[in-house]
Amino acid sequence: MKKFNIRKVLDGLTAASSSSSSATAQPGTPRENEVVQETLQSEHFQLCKTVRHGFPYQPCSMAFDPVQKILAVGTQTGALRLFGGAGVECYCQHESGSAVIQLQFLINEGALVSALADDSIHLWNLRQKIPAILHSLKFNRERITYCHLPFQSKWLYIGSERGNIHIVNVESFTLSGYVIMWNKAIELSSKTHPGPVVHISDNPMDEGKLLIGFECGVVVLWDLKSKKADFRYSYDEAIHSVAWHHEGKQFVCSHSDGTLTTWNIRAPAKPAQIITPHGKQPKDGKKPEPCKPILKVEYKTTRAGDPFMVLSGGLSYDTVGRRACLTVMHGKSTAVLEMDYPIVDFLTLCETPYPSDFQEPYAVVVLLEKDLVVIDLGQIGYPIFESPYPLAIHESPVTCCEYFADCPSELIPALYSVGSRQKRQGYSKKEWPISGGNWGQGSQTYPEIIITGHADGSIKFWDASGLMLQVLYKLKTAKVFERARGKEEKPNTDIVDEDPFAIQTLFWCPESRMLCVAGVSAHVIIYRFSKQEVTTEVVQLLEVRMQCEFSEVDSPDLGGEQTPTQPASAAPSSPQETEPPNQLSAGTNSSEGPRDNIPCLQVRSSPLKQSPGYQVELVVQLVWVSGEPPQQITSLAVNSPSGLVVFGNSNGLAVVDYEQKTLLLNMAISELYSPSDPYQKQPCSPRKPRQPSGGLCDSNDGSNNSEDRCKSPTSGSTSPCNSDDERKQNFIEKAKMSRKISSSGEQKPELDGKDNAFTRSRSSSVTSIDRESREVISSFYFCESFPRKSDSLISPCLLVGTTQGSVMTAALSLPPGADHKPQQPVSFASCGTLVRLKGGILTMALLDAAGTLLPPSYEPWYDPNASDEEKEKVRRRRPASPPSSQEGQDTQFAVLCSEKQAKVVAMPSQTSIYKHNITESSFVLRADVVQMAGSYCLACFCANGHIMTLSLPSLRPLLDVNYLPLTDMRIARTFCFSNLGQALYMTSPTEIQRITYSQETCDNLQEMLSELFTPVETPEAPNRGFFKGLFGGGAQSLDREDLFGETASGKASRSLAQHIPGPGSMEGMKGAASGVVGDLARARVALDERGQKLGELDERTAAMMASADSFSKHAHNMMVKYKDKKWYQL
Repeated sequence: MKKFNIRKVLDGLTAASSSSSSATAQPGTPRENEVVQETLQSEHFQLCKTVRHGFPYQPCSMAFDPVQKILAVGTQTGALRLFGGAGVECYCQHESGSAVIQLQFLINEGALVSALADDSIHLWNLRQKIPAILHSLKFNRERITYCHLPFQSKWLYIGSERGNIHIVNVESFTLSGYVIMWNKAIELSSKTHPGPVVHISDNPMDEGKLLIGFECGVVVLWDLKSKKADFRYSYDEAIHSVAWHHEGKQFVCSHSDGTLTTWNIRAPAKPAQIITPHGKQPKDGKKPEPCKPILKVEYKTTRAGDPFMVLSGGLSYDTVGRRACLTVMHGKSTAVLEMDYPIVDFLTLCETPYPSDFQEPYAVVVLLEKDLVVIDLGQIGYPIFESPYPLAIHESPVTCCEYFADCPSELIPALYSVGSRQKRQGYSKKEWPISGGNWGQGSQTYPEIIITGHADGSIKFWDASGLMLQVLYKLKTAKVFERARGKEEKPNTDIVDEDPFAIQTLFWCPESRMLCVAGVSAHVIIYRFSKQEVTTEVVQLLEVRMQCEFSEVDSPDLGGEQTPTQPASAAPSSPQETEPPNQLSAGTNSSEGPRDNIPCLQVRSSPLKQSPGYQVELVVQLVWVSGEPPQQITSLAVNSPSGLVVFGNSNGLAVVDYEQKTLLLNMAISELYSPSDPYQKQPCSPRKPRQPSGGLCDSNDGSNNSEDRCKSPTSGSTSPCNSDDERKQNFIEKAKMSRKISSSGEQKPELDGKDNAFTRSRSSSVTSIDRESREVISSFYFCESFPRKSDSLISPCLLVGTTQGSVMTAALSLPPGADHKPQQPVSFASCGTLVRLKGGILTMALLDAAGTLLPPSYEPWYDPNASDEEKEKVRRRRPASPPSSQEGQDTQFAVLCSEKQAKVVAMPSQTSIYKHNITESSFVLRADVVQMAGSYCLACFCANGHIMTLSLPSLRPLLDVNYLPLTDMRIARTFCFSNLGQALYMTSPTEIQRITYSQETCDNLQEMLSELFTPVETPEAPNRGFFKGLFGGGAQSLDREDLFGETASGKASRSLAQHIPGPGSMEGMKGAASGVVGDLARARVALDERGQKLGELDERTAAMMASADSFSKHAHNMMVKYKDKKWYQL
C-alpha cells in the first residue's frame, strides 16, 4: 500500500474544519501509478487575485485627476476603484473596511489621499501597478467631515465635526501646529455652535484666503496670514456645498431648502442673489415654496459664453416618485436630466486644473448608486458617452456564471460580430474623456470567455482575454415566452414568485456552439448559433411530465409503482403542433380540480424574429402533475453528435432528441440502479411547498432591493455569532442548506408576507439535512467509455451523479452512421452503479492511459440556416472516436469528485485505484478538472474557504490555501474554475473577482496589469496679463511653508492624531525615488541648457567687448590724426 499524507492547514478561522487529506493507492495496482508520469508539482501553483471587474459596489465618493485623466471611486466597504482608458482598471482595499468619505488627488503627482469614516486619512502611491499606502494618519479626538487639497500644494486642510480645521503635510503626513478653531472663526456671528465643517476651499485669486462653510449656514472667509476672519456670511438654511467663481469675487452656496445663494465676498450683509431652480414662483411676490435640498452645486465659467451651473437635488416636494435628477443651468436654459438611480456624487470635468482660469467645462461625471454616467456638455441635448468599462454586469442580478479559458479562437470574433448589432444608438460622438493610464501588455494571448446568467432570463457573453472584460453578445431567453401584461394575466405557476425567467444553470459547448439553458420555472431551452436572421413562425415546444409517485412505507418492492415514469407513459413527447389543442386549455380552465399537464410558462404563439446569434431550436417544459408543481432542473448536458440533451431533477432524468423534437427517455432515479445494487434507496414523495426563485435571486431579510435578491435565502443570520468558529460553522451549515435548496428542491424556503424575508420551516443543521432521503441528480457526463465491466470496446455512455454520492452508468445505443436519426431511436440501458462516494457528486471526467483528459465528443459547428451542402462538409470533419481497448487492460481513468472526497476508477475493471478525502467537517462547493502547465489536475473550492488542487490520476495534494475565511452564498453560487490556472466569482452583486492559482501567471502579473500613472507635462499657468501683473489683479500666491511649518506654527498635539507608516512604504519610497531621480534628471538637463545659453551669452559679450575695444582704438587714432588741424584743413 502506498500512502501520501499532507499536514493539516492550521488557520485561526478554519482549524476546526481543516481537511484530513489522504491519497490511497489500493493494493495490487502499482501498474497504473507507474505508467502515468505526473508532471505537475506544487511549484506550479500559487494563488493570488488578478483583477476585479464591474461597477463598484455601494459607492460613496469620487475624485478626478484632470491632468492624468484618472477617476477614483471609493465605496462604503473601504474599497478603492481606479479607472482610466479602456482596459485600465485597478482595485485597492483599505484594511479597516470603513467607508471612503472623500478622495483627493495630488494632481499629476501619481498620488491620492483618501479620508475614511473611521477618521483616518491615507496616502496612496499610484506610480506602481499595484497601488499601496505610503502613510496613514489616525485622528483620535476629532471626526473628519471634509478635506481640501489645493492644486500644487502639499498642505491638506481637514475639517472636523467640531468645526475645527487642521492642516497636514502630505509629504511627511504630519500635523501642523496651525489650527483654525471654530470659536475664533465665527466669534460673535452665531450664538450657538456652527456645526461640522461642510466645505473648505481657497480663493482662486488669493491663496491666503480660505473659505470655510459650516453646516448651520455660516460661511467664513479666513485670512491665513493674519489668522482672523475677514468676512462672515450668514444664511438661515443649512449649507450643503459651496462653489467659487474663477475670478474669486463671488461664490455660490446650496442650501437645504432647495435655494442657491450667490455672495459677493465684500458684501457679507446679504446675498447678491437668491434663486430656487425648481421652486414655483408665487404671483404675489412671496418666497417660493421650499424644495428638497440641493446636495451639491458646481459653478464653471467659459471664455466665450455663459457659465455652467450644475447641481443635484433641489426638486420640489410634489414630485413624488420622480427619479433623481441632475440640473444643468447654462445661460437662460435649464436642462433637467433624469437618472436611473439615486445620485451619489458628480464632478464637472474642465480643460484646466487651475482654479483661477476660465474652467471651460466639457463633461460631467455622475456617480449613481448602480451606474456611472458621463454627460457631454458640448453637444446639444447633453448626450452621454459610451462607457468602455464592464459596468453593466448587474443590469439584472447574476444567478450563475461559467468561465472558459483557452477556447477556440474564432469564437470571440463570431460573438462580437453578432453582438455589435445590439449596441445602443445616440451616444456622444466624442471619445471617452477618462482616458489615462496604459493598458498592460502581458504574454497571455489565449482567448477567454465568461458567461453570466441573470434573473431576467438574459445571458451575457464576455470577452475576458488579457485581464480585460468586454461584453460580446447578449441573449434574452424570455423572448420565447408570453409576458404577463397585467395582474390578471399572471403566469399560472406557483413555482416562483418573481423572476420566472431566471437562469438556474447552463451548458455551453464552445466547439459545437450549442447552448442549453435551464430556468427556475422548470424549462429548458436549446439554442443553435447562426449568422443569419430568421423568423420562426412557431416556436417548437416539448412538454414533459416527470413524476415519482411511491408510497412512503418502507418496502423493498419497487415494482408496479414506476409506470408513470416509464418512457411509454410520456404522452406529450411530440412537438407542440402535433399535440391535442384541448390539453392545455382543459388544465387551464379547470380552476376547481388540481392543476395537471400545465407548464409554468406559456410559450409565445406569434412569430419570433431571431437576429443573428443564438436562435431557439427547442423549448422543453416540465408540467404540473396532479396539483404538484414540477421540480426545478438541477443538472443538464448536451451531446451534439447524437443531438441529445439530458436533464434531471429530484424526480429523475429525461433525454430529449432536439433534432427530432422528441422525448426519448423519462426515467426515475431508482431505475438507474440495478436490482442487486446495495446503494438503492426507497424514494419518498413529500409534498412540496410553494417556493420563490430557487434561491437564485432572492430577498434579503428586511430588504427588497434588487441587489439583495442575489443573496442566498439563508444568507441573513438571525442570531449573532460569538466567535469565528461559530461563524464558520454557521456558514457551513447555511451553505449546505443553500445547496440543498437549489439542487434537491426538497427544502424550499417559504416567503413571509410581512417583511419579504425568508423563513425556514425545518431545521438547517447539517445532521437534519443528511437525514434527507430524497435523491437528486446533480451531474451528467457524456463520454466514450466502457459502460460495463465485461465490455472490451468503448461505446457512447452517460455517467449520472446524484446527491447521495452514487455514480451510475447508462449505455447509449446509437444507430450506425447516424448523421441524422430519422427512424431509429436512441436506446438507453442502465448499467448500475459504478462507484459510491461521500456527499453529492459535483464533477466527473475521463482520462486516457497517459493521464490526458478525454473531452466529450462534439459535432463541429455549422450554420443551421446554411445550405445542405455546407452542412455535409462540416459533418465530414467530425473528430474520430478514440481507439478501442485491448483485451484485459485498463485504458481509462474515471475522475469523480463529490462534496467530501475524490476517487479515480480504472475502466473497464471499475477498480477504485485512488481515493482522497478532501474535507471532513466542511464540503466542496465547486470542483473542475482543468488543464494546467500541459497536464491536468482537479481544482476544488470548499465552503470553509479553502482552494485546493489535486494531481491526476494519483490525487496528490498540490495546493491548499485558505483563501476566503468568511465567504458568502453569492461566492458559493458563482465560483468556477477554468483552464490554465484561472478562476472567478462574484465578490459582490455588481463585481466579478478574477483570481489565478498558476505560479506562471503570478510571476507575469506585473507585466499584465495596467499602469495608472504616465508622465504628463502639467499645463502652463494662465497668463496674468500686463495690467493685472502691474496693478496686482492676478492670482496671489502664498508661501504656506512659512505659515504652516514647524518653525512658524510650532508642533501639533501628539494626542490629536497618530502617524502610521503604510505597508507600501518601501515600494512607495522606490516610486518616490524614481520620481525624484526623474526630477533631478530634468533639473540637470535644464541646468545644462541654462549653462549652454550662458556660455553663448559669454561668447557674445566677449565679441562685443572686442568690437568695443576695436572701435575705441579707431576713435583714438582718428582723434590723434585730426587733433591739431583746423576745420578748413580737413
